[in-house]
Amino acid sequence: MYEQVSHSLLNAILDDLKPEIRRQDLRHFYTRLGANFYAIYSLFFNLYGHREDFQQQMLNLVETMAKGYINRSSVLERVDIEREQDHNWFLSQKWVGMALYTNGFAENLDDLADKSPYFQELGVNMVHIMPILMCPTGKSDGGYAISDFRQIDDRIGDLNDLRRVAEEFRKRDILLVLDIVLNHTSEEHEWAKKALMGERQYQDYYFMFDNREIPDMFEQSMPEIFPESSPGNFTWNEDMQKWVMTVFHDYQWDLNYSNPNVFIEMLDIILFWANQGVDVLRLDAVAFLWKKIGSACQNERNAHLILQLMKDCCQVTAPGVLFIAEAIVAPVEIIKYFGEDAIIAKECEIAYNATLMALLWNGIATKNAKLLYQGVKNLPVKLERATWLNYVRCHDDIGFGFDDNDVRAVEYEPFAHRKFLVDYFSGQFEGSPARGMVFMHNDTTGDARISGSLASLVGLEAGLESGDQALISDAINKILLLHSLILSFGGIPLLYNGDALGVLNDYSYRDDPSKCNDNRWIHRPKINWERAELRKKQGTVEYTLFNALKKMIAIRKETSSFADFNNRELLDVNNEHLLCYIRFNHLRPSERVMVVANFDANPQYLDLEFISSKGINIYAHFIDLYSGRSPAQYDRRIVLQAYQFYWLTEI
Repeated sequence: MYEQVSHSLLNAILDDLKPEIRRQDLRHFYTRLGANFYAIYSLFFNLYGHREDFQQQMLNLVETMAKGYINRSSVLERVDIEREQDHNWFLSQKWVGMALYTNGFAENLDDLADKSPYFQELGVNMVHIMPILMCPTGKSDGGYAISDFRQIDDRIGDLNDLRRVAEEFRKRDILLVLDIVLNHTSEEHEWAKKALMGERQYQDYYFMFDNREIPDMFEQSMPEIFPESSPGNFTWNEDMQKWVMTVFHDYQWDLNYSNPNVFIEMLDIILFWANQGVDVLRLDAVAFLWKKIGSACQNERNAHLILQLMKDCCQVTAPGVLFIAEAIVAPVEIIKYFGEDAIIAKECEIAYNATLMALLWNGIATKNAKLLYQGVKNLPVKLERATWLNYVRCHDDIGFGFDDNDVRAVEYEPFAHRKFLVDYFSGQFEGSPARGMVFMHNDTTGDARISGSLASLVGLEAGLESGDQALISDAINKILLLHSLILSFGGIPLLYNGDALGVLNDYSYRDDPSKCNDNRWIHRPKINWERAELRKKQGTVEYTLFNALKKMIAIRKETSSFADFNNRELLDVNNEHLLCYIRFNHLRPSERVMVVANFDANPQYLDLEFISSKGINIYAHFIDLYSGRSPAQYDRRIVLQAYQFYWLTEI
């Protein structure tokens, strides 16, 4: 869009660019900058236009983008152009992800590169390597307290090792996903150290106050993230004699994005990692980017403007790179991280579907799908060129953050129901086979979350310990049921390291002083590769799970209806134990798959007559894509065994 004021400024900026930048071949850069500049200018002005140094900051911004472009390799530039030409490439059903810690999956980055054939064996082609940047020992928050945004933790490798991983992945058509922690730094970061030494420029990178007057005003409306281990949102620093905003832990200092220098620094870091060969950047804690007195300091409008500006700037320099929004918030808020007031995503192309994850676990505990159905029904429709990241487990705890209105709609009382879920998954509810642990119980609100591996939470650990074959079988079926849904729901399914092998809780964290106070380490195991070889031995749990998931993934990749173009229709089947939806090919709607999942421990049936109004041919012959067999069917009813799922097509 041409707008006179902004483009007059652009001309002045281009005239003022440093000679070493102007001498470069910037053809594609100038084309993209011209196309995006009005949006970039408008957003930057909205955030920082009140400052006297606005024009200089705009020049700094453009120079940062230009330097990022100059440093981009010819290989990555070709990737950018290919993805610009196929702009819906990431909505394809062919993508299947996995999240892992480098030193949990492998010994280090070099070893991870060597183990990349495992991903191809399973069918995974998008790998999220959990935080690998420099962090202080003992104060790392699992890798999210960064002391150097450009250096890799030397315990797992260096930049050359990561480049090798990126190169190996590219050969195998595997996307590399890496974390960028946007909200805070470690107290040991260079910026924090300079602030400690009294440098005002760097004190302005953070929120620092001489007394409690302003912090107390913030605290009136800010919730606590870790009420047990890190109560409050401010920490007194004795050396500076100042209060520092520390929303997460006392050693993580929140960055102040009302300062344009912070924004430009962080953009430079994003472009740096894009130029190392990263395909997808997971932007951590994006809900917290803007702080305002009188608010919860989450999901603020300006946080969205920050992300829109980052996306526009990245599209100029590295348009082939995608953003994932790590915002574990209510559905009405998470949908905004695709881009508010937009049709096509203009913030982050991908967002975690934390609501679906929590609803799936609710289905396991209650053995019914009524809250799952209610929650999915009210999940906001995503934008075009945006997609969900659907997952069962991740490195973090499980929070039951579904909408209280949905909970009441299915006749549960929200407080009591969440208590039931916490009791169930921590094994305190009678008859529960789960072996989870309560995380961050808040005595004031009664809120709590759950830690534990997928296999242990569905009863596999209990079954193996007791030798109860029925319990083992149920646990395996639950694992497959849950994955059948994230693989077919619409979006990119994200498996977690070890889940394809049925890895159990790892209690060794209790013996590590740096981990023993955080029970989330119970589900951050180190893979035993000798045991992983059991995936090749028939009759083992590992073989059963790995090969079933491998088969599911292969079928997903061949099923066009599983691509993500808002092509899902939820069905009310008049059976609270079943979840049912139709996925259809957006180009050929007659091509469709009906997904049915039974959450009950008993057989259930799907009454086809009840859904005949949805275009279902009740006299059709169905075949299950997964098993290759026709389902048990009688009197226009399809039978599902305990914890069974179907991917049905009409023949």
